[in-house]
Amino acid sequence: MPRRDTAFLFDLDGTLVDSVYQHVLAWKEALDREGVELSVWRIHRKIGMSGGLFANILLRETGLEINQDRLARLSQWHAEAFNRLHAQGSVRPLPGARELLDYLTAQDIPWAIATSGRMQTAAANLEALGVDPSKVPVVTRDQVRHAKPDPDLFLAAAARLGADIHQSLVIGDSVWDMLAAQRARALGVGVLSGGYGQAELQQSGAFRVYDDPADLLRHVDEVAARD
Repeated sequence: MPRRDTAFLFDLDGTLVDSVYQHVLAWKEALDREGVELSVWRIHRKIGMSGGLFANILLRETGLEINQDRLARLSQWHAEAFNRLHAQGSVRPLPGARELLDYLTAQDIPWAIATSGRMQTAAANLEALGVDPSKVPVVTRDQVRHAKPDPDLFLAAAARLGADIHQSLVIGDSVWDMLAAQRARALGVGVLSGGYGQAELQQSGAFRVYDDPADLLRHVDEVAARD
């Protein structure tokens, strides 16, 4: 039987780790190598989707042919560029991220990570965050059929915890996280640390919005009250 206490299901990029803009630059480099001209702001608006869906939409918007070889090249080039930026030390945990996870652990509040990224890029972020996937449930794009805005990632994360998805909180920085939370019938909590605005997050389903993990930790009693 699923646990009835509140579980926290975290997105990774832009929610726990300050990596959204590095992903934008990595996708820009990959698209440039493929000869796809696209403005950076258009790339940013798609961050948070799965890489495959992201590339499909961008190619469709530019009118270029979509084929598996092109998608595979873009995915590989994006991963190479992102991991190179990560190695330069530009990707770090967001303020309060480690402290928030430590607090939840100390309070015996279950939590997991569910990311649209594949382990090829998520591994470096998890290491920066100090999260060991062998000890903490981590669900990546490799492990589910559909990524955000479909609910599969968060449903799988709740199942890994043995938690009731309807009692769970989805913590994310993008409209795709909030849409996935609604489809999973979970409560969405937004953070502004990925670049989406408060109104956008609320309009896509967030019932609370905080600046970043540190701000959420300061107000954690608003979403997970404990005696």
